[in-house]
Amino acid sequence: MAHVFATMGTVVSVRVDDDAVDAATLDAVEAVFDDLDREFSRWRPDSPASQIADGQLSLLRSSEAHRERYAEALRWRADTAGAFTPHRPDGTVDLAGTIKAAATEAAGNVLDAAGHERWCINAGGDVLTRGGTPAHPWTVALADPDDPQHVLRVVSLHGPQRAVATSGTSQRGEHVWRTDPKSTYRQVTIVADDLMTADVLATAILAGGPATRLLAEQGWPVHIVTVNRAGEPASSSGP
Repeated sequence: MAHVFATMGTVVSVRVDDDAVDAATLDAVEAVFDDLDREFSRWRPDSPASQIADGQLSLLRSSEAHRERYAEALRWRADTAGAFTPHRPDGTVDLAGTIKAAATEAAGNVLDAAGHERWCINAGGDVLTRGGTPAHPWTVALADPDDPQHVLRVVSLHGPQRAVATSGTSQRGEHVWRTDPKSTYRQVTIVADDLMTADVLATAILAGGPATRLLAEQGWPVHIVTVNRAGEPASSSGP
C-alpha cells in the first residue's frame, strides 16, 4: 500500500508492506504533519512560529510544545558545537531543522500503534522505516548532486539503523548557515537509528564541514556519505 500527500512544502509518501491501512490511520498520519506545520511553519503568517519571528508573540508565552522543541534544538546546537542552530542569521527562531523529522517520527508512531510491522515514510527525501531485516532491508538510493538521475550510493536500512536524511545544495541552494569558511561539502547523507539524529547531523555537517563530520563520527553510531565541492563522494562510519 502506498499513500502520497503534500504537506510542509514537500511531498510525503507512506508505504506499508503488510495489511491494508485503514483510512483513519492515514488521516492520523496526515494530521501529525499538518498540526506541526500549523504551529511551526515560518511560511504561514498565522502560525505561532511566524508570530514569534515578527515579535507579535513572546517565545516565553508560546505553547509548551513550542518551548520544548526550541529547547531540543538548543541541545542539538550544543551537541554539534554550534554547527546546527535554531536561529537564522537575523537572530529569529526557525525550527524547520527539526520539525519535519519530528513529524515523521510521530507519524511512524501512528503506524506502530495501528499494528503495522513493516513500513517506510519518505518525507521529501528524509526516510524513516520499520521492519527491515538483513535478508529483506529497505533500500534508499542517494542521488548524485550533479545528476539527480544518477544513483551515487544505495544504502540498506535494517535492524537498529532505520533512518536516512540528506542535506545539500543541489535542490534548494544554500539554505543552511555555514560555519565552515570553505563550504567543503555540497551534500551530506546520514544513516542513523532515528530520523532526528540523521536530519540534524546532515544539516550540521553541511554547515560545519570536516570538523563537524569528525565530531559526528566520534559521537554517534552513524554512517556518513559526503560529496565535496569537486563532486567526490566519501563514506565513513561512527563508533
